[in-house]
Amino acid sequence: MTFTFRPVDPLKDSELLHGWVTHPKAAFWMMQDARLQDVERAYMEIAADEHHHAELGLLDGEPAFLMERYDPAHRELVGLYEPLPGDVGMHFLTPPTDTPVHGFTRSVITAVMARLFEDPATARVVVEPDVANKAVHALNEAVGFVPEREIQKPEKKALLSFCTRERFLAATGVAA
Repeated sequence: MTFTFRPVDPLKDSELLHGWVTHPKAAFWMMQDARLQDVERAYMEIAADEHHHAELGLLDGEPAFLMERYDPAHRELVGLYEPLPGDVGMHFLTPPTDTPVHGFTRSVITAVMARLFEDPATARVVVEPDVANKAVHALNEAVGFVPEREIQKPEKKALLSFCTRERFLAATGVAA
């Protein structure tokens, strides 16, 4: 699968994203009760934030997943670990589907990681999924993430994990 990326357009994409983030499958996204205007506002804030960016992953030109990148020195993890130069935080979300494709989510996280490592300044990707999200822990491990420790964020207990460019290449064979 070959994916392309484009920035989220908060006004144009909010209805699509609302359906994704409020679906029960997206429980770990913590927006289950969000109204359409809440989603629009959240992505307007991200669009205006120099330390946080949202992109849609496209398959054959159609939105297939959501990716967010952030600077952990300024967002999400401030005060919870000591960021290194070149650290980039990441979230991704695959939407609900009635016709699951085997290996799709693994293809998505691989594409997300390759996208992040396209930037030569990115040395390491940082994630902080909920400790209870076992499915994403397995996906993270498959692309080279190594858990460091559990941390307490305001909204959840998270598993702080890191993936270097070298670990990504070793795990996936994808040169970034």
